[in-house]
Amino acid sequence: MANQTVLFLPGLLEDADAFAAQVERLRPHATCIVADLTEADSIAALAARALKVAPEGPLCLVGHSMGGYVALEAMRQAPRRIERLALLNTHARPDSEEATQNRRRLMALAAKDFPAVIETLMPKLMTPRHLEDTDLRGTITEMALAVGKDAFLRQEAAIIGRIDSRPSLDAIRCPTLVVAARHDQLMPVEILQELALGIPGARLEMIEDSGHMATIEQPRQVAELLDGWLGR
Repeated sequence: MANQTVLFLPGLLEDADAFAAQVERLRPHATCIVADLTEADSIAALAARALKVAPEGPLCLVGHSMGGYVALEAMRQAPRRIERLALLNTHARPDSEEATQNRRRLMALAAKDFPAVIETLMPKLMTPRHLEDTDLRGTITEMALAVGKDAFLRQEAAIIGRIDSRPSLDAIRCPTLVVAARHDQLMPVEILQELALGIPGARLEMIEDSGHMATIEQPRQVAELLDGWLGR
């Protein structure tokens, strides 16, 4: 099997640390790159930039949360280039009015007290048990602080402005893995099921004992699913 290129697309306030365990697992037989999704304020621009800086040739995309929105946009921009697609803790819907209002409140808070934004988000990101793990909390906090306030504001603007991807799901023809987490407060199982049902031949897998941050809460399980998705 030719060496595959896996392009990881992080979520809101995430960097390469979100995928550390998965990159370690796949690196022996795949070229692994984590995109920087901090420099633009639209999903279309983030996708275009990620595709441009990735190595030439076919790509296997792994998108977590916001990175999933970017992955679905990349599928529209370069469908022939994407040979495999993995969508983790994400969905295809546009932002709801309630979600947009919540984001705007967080954006206003960020302008005054960015660390308070991280603390506000934290209870929604992991299971209660994992929230008690100081190492996991530390990883998420350090990622968020590294991404920073300005990038957070751009990312939230991009998320608010994203389109409804459901009408374009039927056009996806590459092998697709959809990963849901049983206790994800931000992306409930039903909308992951909707996503998987919309993509021809997509496979839905469930991660138990995990909230939204499945790549960090259950790193080995997610790594094993991605290994199988690559055809190993």
